[in-house]
Amino acid sequence: MSEPVPNYATMVSSLSVKQVLGLTPIDGTDWAGLHGARYVFPRSRSFLRVGLHVLGFLMVLILCTGTVSLAVLTAWGVSLGMGVAIARRLDVQLSDADGRHVSSCEMKRHATAHAIKGAIWAVAVAIAASQPDPHLAAQVWAVGAMLILANVTGTYSVPLNAISFSVAMCAGSVIAAVATLQVPLAIAIITTAASATLGSLHNARGGILARLAQRGIQEKSETVSLLLREFEEGKADWLWQTDTRRRLLAVSPRFAFALGKDPAELEGHSLLQVISGDGWKSGEFPMSLHDLAERLKLRESFSDLIVEGFVAGERRWWELSGTPMLGEDGSFLGYRGVGSDVTKQRESNEKIAFLARYDALTQLPNRLMLNEALGEALAYSRQWRTRCALLMIDLDRFKAVNDSLGHPTGDRLLHEVAGRLKALVGEGETCGRLGGDEFAIVIRDIADRRQIETLAKTIIAALSAPYKIDHHVLYVGASVGSAIGPRDGTTVEELLRNADLALYRAKDDGGDLYREYLPALHANAEEKRQLEFSLRSALDRNELILHYQPVVDATHETVVSFEALVRWNSAEHGFVSPGKFIPLAEDTRLIVPIGTWVMQEACREAAAHWPAPVKVNINVSPEQLLEPDFAATVVRALSHSGLDPRRLEIEVTESIFLRDASVARRALEQCIALGCSVALDDFGTGYSSLGYLRKLKFTTIKVDRTFVQGAAQDSPESLAIIRAVVAMADSLDMTTTAEGVENEEEAALIRRLGCTKIQGFHFGRPMPAEDVRRIFAQQNAWRQIAG
Repeated sequence: MSEPVPNYATMVSSLSVKQVLGLTPIDGTDWAGLHGARYVFPRSRSFLRVGLHVLGFLMVLILCTGTVSLAVLTAWGVSLGMGVAIARRLDVQLSDADGRHVSSCEMKRHATAHAIKGAIWAVAVAIAASQPDPHLAAQVWAVGAMLILANVTGTYSVPLNAISFSVAMCAGSVIAAVATLQVPLAIAIITTAASATLGSLHNARGGILARLAQRGIQEKSETVSLLLREFEEGKADWLWQTDTRRRLLAVSPRFAFALGKDPAELEGHSLLQVISGDGWKSGEFPMSLHDLAERLKLRESFSDLIVEGFVAGERRWWELSGTPMLGEDGSFLGYRGVGSDVTKQRESNEKIAFLARYDALTQLPNRLMLNEALGEALAYSRQWRTRCALLMIDLDRFKAVNDSLGHPTGDRLLHEVAGRLKALVGEGETCGRLGGDEFAIVIRDIADRRQIETLAKTIIAALSAPYKIDHHVLYVGASVGSAIGPRDGTTVEELLRNADLALYRAKDDGGDLYREYLPALHANAEEKRQLEFSLRSALDRNELILHYQPVVDATHETVVSFEALVRWNSAEHGFVSPGKFIPLAEDTRLIVPIGTWVMQEACREAAAHWPAPVKVNINVSPEQLLEPDFAATVVRALSHSGLDPRRLEIEVTESIFLRDASVARRALEQCIALGCSVALDDFGTGYSSLGYLRKLKFTTIKVDRTFVQGAAQDSPESLAIIRAVVAMADSLDMTTTAEGVENEEEAALIRRLGCTKIQGFHFGRPMPAEDVRRIFAQQNAWRQIAG
């Protein structure tokens, strides 16, 4: 974009008087240089000004001789000569003004010299006014006015100097005229002074405007010259010329250099031959070369024709323009034109075009190309009344690989996944990457729905096989959702949305599954959207409440703690199952403010209404642990409630180690340092890293209810797992809590297996805070009766 042309007229008209005269600088502009250029002219024309003053002196001498004494005239003449000499010397000092900046002090000194000359001429008027002749003052003033006029209107005058001379002369002359009661003369002098000042300022603005415009033109001229010089030195164009038989003539060195040969070698050879390279012998020419040959044959003019050629076996691209040469009689003499090598631009454009339609990491078609393929498939279905299909694929557990081993390993894994998917698609199928760990396959013509299911299960099996990357053996799975067009959508957007809904259904059902789109999924998605909307205001509406489930000592069956469990009674949806809104809160990160509220409310309840030994267990999600101020949140809850930190047990699941494990570990270590205890919930159902049991000081391991129920049914695996967990906890000085105990038989089994604490419906369901308070009140009453 070209720079805007500055509006010099507006700039100059907005300047103050001091800025116009050069007494005040303007930031960002070489105003001193502009004013300094004025002083070159006074220096070169100083003799002319001296001559004017000599002429004026002679005229005064003629007018005053016989009226004013010779001694007075001589003294005045000597004073005038001294003043003129001083001004002349200052002019000489400014002989280099065109090569440097004239300072403000120099300008003021020069103006003072001219003011002195004006004062000396004012003395002449005063001398004349003191004489008996009433017309002598006006005559002498007329001589001075001539000098003022010469200063103001002269081409080589300096406005500041002209104003200084005029004001000094007029001021003294007005005083003399008023003193001798020559009022008309005083008015004339004042008018002359005002006109001279305004005229000088006007000339000054015009001079500045002219110099600014001149400088702008000079700068533009220098810029154009520089650009032309750079073009001449760096241009890549070359000239070419042929005779009537298309043979090269007068080959330029630049053209020969572009072809990698000497000009003499190319002279007389066919233009098409030298461009086609090895293809000339085989007769296999690109279509662009055929196009060039046809234009040459028809003797047509052409411009910017892109031609594919070969130089030393390397493919090159030329941009050629040519015009037929005609003799005076209209006969054809050959061609003359210009050409350039545009190989780099062509390759760059091809790369840009490739990146616009293909994924740079996997080399698969990207979202844009997949959308185009899906649109074409839908158009084909409408035309031939067939069906097309879209399969959306999302990798399961890929984020764990990315977070634990880093993005480079994750990228190589995605590249491997892309390779496996490429091997599975056939003719009429397009496989691409939508972004992240999401892929898609467009099937142009699907005859049988079972074909989709078969392909989906093949994809899941292929992507679930182990990957060997960077000395790691990695396992990820895949979930697949599909939609059939035009049944499930008549537009690209509808098919994408519906296939996505099916994919989310597959992931919600546990992953590593295939689900096809069903209209009911829309209702589920809408219900989820409405739940999310209501959940965002649940805290403000006080719709969340806490229930507490007791945890008892396995031996004495006394309550040792209560686990705080959040419940939601929505004004729009009624009681919402935790299985629905907790995953939704985690997906939307609403779990962070909800978790903070749970922490504050549970600590407050335990501190205010529970006896000192009883702890409160609070579940904390991975999203909360990743918050930088999680430890501060715990500190605030403890300080505001007054709860002893030893009565707070934070429960986490193994999924915290699948995200940023170091951040989670650091947050938990800060809580342990406060005196809180940390329990590992659902142990054995997920990541199960024994390394973190050693590095992080857990106080309790909670055995998942699935193992408890399995043990109650005499499952050897479940029994072995519980015994192993109990043995490991004992060796690490940890307690164990068995979850999901629903009857006395299961409780007895858990005691025999060695668990130290029990939690389940057998000892109490989750209950409101009021019911917990009544339990403690009854215990107090029994103790009082017993006492």
